Amino acid sequence: MGSDRVRAAAYRLLGRELRRCREARGLTLRQVAPVIRGSVSKISRLERGESPPRPRDVRDLARYYGVDTDEMRAMERLLEHARDCEWYEQFSDVIPDFLKRLIEREGDAEEICVYENLVVPGILQTRAYARHMVRAVLPGADHEEVERVVELRAERQLRLMNRPLPRVTALLEEGVLHRRCGNAAVMDEQLTHLLRAGETGKVGIRILPMARAYGATPPYPVTHLRFREGEHAELAYVEHINGANYVTRPRALDDYRNVLTNLRGAAASHDESVALIRAARRRFGSGGLPVG
Repeated sequence: MGSDRVRAAAYRLLGRELRRCREARGLTLRQVAPVIRGSVSKISRLERGESPPRPRDVRDLARYYGVDTDEMRAMERLLEHARDCEWYEQFSDVIPDFLKRLIEREGDAEEICVYENLVVPGILQTRAYARHMVRAVLPGADHEEVERVVELRAERQLRLMNRPLPRVTALLEEGVLHRRCGNAAVMDEQLTHLLRAGETGKVGIRILPMARAYGATPPYPVTHLRFREGEHAELAYVEHINGANYVTRPRALDDYRNVLTNLRGAAASHDESVALIRAARRRFGSGGLPVG
């Protein structure tokens, strides 16, 4: 089941439970609307599962209805499920519209393959590296906005990495390892993070060596997602400066899939990639840090 349907189902179940509790106590919509500082229509939408349930509203209504421990536990589970399905909505102020769909679909993916030619992919960035990247891309952003974007990237990474699927392959140009972002300590931490991520078995990091000849590569990042079910079995996400393309047409997908397959074949082996990352880390100073 896709995340949209999961979220909608959680909304409906929670709304149905709230309506049941209200009706069991003989209360009208008009009587309970002031409890959540809202209107009759707001309560009605909440009970029909047509609007995202705010935790404060749900808990205020539960207390007003005097629900017992079991009922409250059931509501909290539904609330947690609904909130988990839409975790990224709390960052809606800093997520570009073109990126939101990708973040949503990542949770449904079985495999993700990302190619980057300039920077470490967002799903593998440390907070310090991400902070410097955000400041470079958004020079006019204030401290709070920068930290919000950093938190979004950290949360996105945590949710992807702390579950069996999707499996992730990162194809990185060797220049990514040497292109400085922040100071030497930031780079050392970031490269150590890549090494540790590669040891988890969850992420395969493959480096495209500068000294190795291989075919033409895309001049921009490409992310390919493969799904277990749904209308589209796969899609490619191609990001540009101020937007992105979502590719689902079979012939176009073939082109991107073939490019990534060729890059995977040209990339250094796992052991060679580890050696290249270690060599880059030594360049930034404390290459003797433990990795395991």
